[in-house]
Amino acid sequence: MAVISNVYVFLLIYLFGIISVFSPLETTASNGIAGFTANLIHRDSPISPLYNPKDSYFYRLRNSFYRSIVRANHFKPNSVFVKALQSDIIHGGGEYFMRISIGTPSVELLAIADTGSDLIWVQCQPCDLCYQQKSPIFDPRRSSSYRQVSCGSRFCNALDSEARVCSARGIVNDCGYTYSYGDHSFTDGHLATERFTIGSTNSNSVPLQPVALGCGTRNGGTFDEVGSGIIGLGGGSLSLISQLSSKISGRFSYCLVPTSEQSNYSTSKINFGIDMLMSDPDLVAYTPLVSKEPDTFYYLTLEAISVGNMRLAYKNSWNKNVQQGNIIIDSGTTLTFLDSEFYNELESAMEEVVKAERVSDPQGIFNICFRDSGDVDLPIITAHFTNADVELQPVNTFAKAEEKLLCLTMIPSNGIAIFGNLAQMNFLIGYDLEKSTVFFMPTDCAKQS
Repeated sequence: MAVISNVYVFLLIYLFGIISVFSPLETTASNGIAGFTANLIHRDSPISPLYNPKDSYFYRLRNSFYRSIVRANHFKPNSVFVKALQSDIIHGGGEYFMRISIGTPSVELLAIADTGSDLIWVQCQPCDLCYQQKSPIFDPRRSSSYRQVSCGSRFCNALDSEARVCSARGIVNDCGYTYSYGDHSFTDGHLATERFTIGSTNSNSVPLQPVALGCGTRNGGTFDEVGSGIIGLGGGSLSLISQLSSKISGRFSYCLVPTSEQSNYSTSKINFGIDMLMSDPDLVAYTPLVSKEPDTFYYLTLEAISVGNMRLAYKNSWNKNVQQGNIIIDSGTTLTFLDSEFYNELESAMEEVVKAERVSDPQGIFNICFRDSGDVDLPIITAHFTNADVELQPVNTFAKAEEKLLCLTMIPSNGIAIFGNLAQMNFLIGYDLEKSTVFFMPTDCAKQS
């Protein structure tokens, strides 16, 4: 009877989306790995605080395209980000929010969940300079579990030397940080450890370990007022994934619900440490993660792309061989970016396969668009990663950018390739940092909500 009661309580907590990192009601997979699940709230979802019902679907979609173009620029090898291992949040913030609570007593905040950055940080009092924030700004002086990190500690040393600021202040040699972003936004403050919960303050949580985060007292630029900071989910040592690695065995996955013209109240899910592959392992495709600098990003090797039955090797004129780790998979970038020379081949193949009238995008974002006559037969596009063939449905590769306008959501890029979140929707995508693999499993993500 007690077992039934515990399961019932767990289901109630799950349904209300309030599962905590430190909850005693954690799930345990069959292989003994403890885990937990949280909501990912798309910024354009009707349940997002940024949602404006007066904005049209096409307006919101176009803005997500523009944001991804700006974001992609900060992934490039010569960008400030790669040079200084700084974050890549762009104008308007990220695409997904995660609800968190920090401190004792807990303060509930909404932060950007970002697979393209490492440092976890929130705005903190006393503010020397803070951007406007709708929720209360965290005051570490009111938290009994807040501890500043000293210079020379492992957390402080994990900061890049250009981001680390160490200067003795009295007895304590506090570890400071300073991050600047590609859009001239910035955050400066102190590194600290704090009690950390994913979800709502309604959950009963007990800390299992301290989480290192930045307490930003000088923050400014283009951050949204609904966001309190960033939850870094990248591969670097200060990310939430790395800090919880021993607890979750370096494993996390997410399932992104497709966007649509109709209001979509389904929430995407992110799972930490949970074995989600028991349903149909035959559908799972694994590909290696490639180790490259900076270790923040998740690099895969894209060997080819097929349009229908036409296979195109992913290489260019200056390098006839497929490069290892030639594409970044990123949940915060909407579009997919491909090498511009390869893209020319893709464009020719698309013209040959799609029997519809080719038209120009009046906004100038997309190279390949067709007039939507209501009966356009769009092809299956397969991304051939090393050892993994991922079949992308039209929902992953085409968007109705305007009335009567269908556009390929892959665009050319010089110097960077990114597998964006539209291409990832309706897949359970799992990362295993201990085994250095990523898996793809076709999934109706709305049913996971």
